[in-house]
Amino acid sequence: MEWFVMVHAIIDIGSNSIRLAIYKVDEDQLTILLNKKYTAGLAAYVKNEEMTQVGIDKTCEVLDEFKVLLDAFHITNVSAFATAALRNISNSAAAIEQITKKTGVVVTVLSGTEEATLDFIGATHATQTKTGLLLDIGGASTELVLYEDGLIVNAVSLPIGSLNAYGQYVHYLLPNKSERKAIKEAVLAELSKITDLDSAKQAFVCGVGGSIRAAGKINNYLFNLPLDTDEIKAPNVKKMIKLLENDEEDDLISSETLNILLKTVPDRIETILPGMIILHTLIKYFKSETIVVSKSGVREGYLYKNIIFPKKTSDKSIPTNKTKGQAKGEPASQPTDAQKVRKMPKAAKTPRAPKIAKEMADKTKPEKIEQEKIVAEVQDGQSKES
Repeated sequence: MEWFVMVHAIIDIGSNSIRLAIYKVDEDQLTILLNKKYTAGLAAYVKNEEMTQVGIDKTCEVLDEFKVLLDAFHITNVSAFATAALRNISNSAAAIEQITKKTGVVVTVLSGTEEATLDFIGATHATQTKTGLLLDIGGASTELVLYEDGLIVNAVSLPIGSLNAYGQYVHYLLPNKSERKAIKEAVLAELSKITDLDSAKQAFVCGVGGSIRAAGKINNYLFNLPLDTDEIKAPNVKKMIKLLENDEEDDLISSETLNILLKTVPDRIETILPGMIILHTLIKYFKSETIVVSKSGVREGYLYKNIIFPKKTSDKSIPTNKTKGQAKGEPASQPTDAQKVRKMPKAAKTPRAPKIAKEMADKTKPEKIEQEKIVAEVQDGQSKES
């Protein structure tokens, strides 16, 4: 085929952050030119299973800011998609319609299976390890992909992530021992619903997304490793959690712990521990030994699948997962409306201060909207992500 060079922008609307990434596409190579993130925390704006008007307005505000930047660079080739933030709500279609009308940005809502597939395509494009487990711990969902010989064997989306786990189970800034146990049990409960998920040992884990990248930063800091180290030994995850968790039934946090978090992941102080607990639960479940932190994921996967190799990757298919009690023939690659992140029973305790985060919801209702694709010329001198 005849290759081309262009600039393509991706807007990724997630539960925790909204990101604008601008790439130079040269044949099958991607070079990041600009990466701008806005920590919006959209999952916290969900009430009664609906995205509130404040959350919709927040999204529009960020997209309008991104449009100013894109206009300044004369970039018209833009694709925008949303994941669990706008997928797991009952008013998904109405929210998307309003966002598009107000901003002019056409947004596609990815299903959990689509998100997991794009994670796999992006993260494993250049990897030498062709068999293992891919994990992407987002703000309101966690994607798992089992792959063998470079092909997807199974893909699962669990309706629990770092941000909604924080809002559902954590009463203060950091989770204590009982709250850590509640998050672990919630993850295991979601795993138990998947009847065809093979729990055989997966020694190698490819880690995708902000939560795992943040865990990698803490790992390198605490164990005096070079900053560019992209590997986490599985036992280190438990050690980090034990060091950082709140052991008291109050809102106090040690100055040492706060110092570590501020130096490594200042924008994820509330969500990093819930995310790491989810990670630890999953690597223990799959008896994993090593997590390799990938710099690529869903955004790069979107470009490979839809822009660079649309015909080659569109033929890929993944098995349909079924939950226990599901009717024969009923598709279940996504959690059903009834599969909500449930609060695990807790032992009686003395009254505590109100939760910091708002109640989360996770109803699945993806909407697909066609996106505009316009090729733009490469512009030199644009900033590059460190």
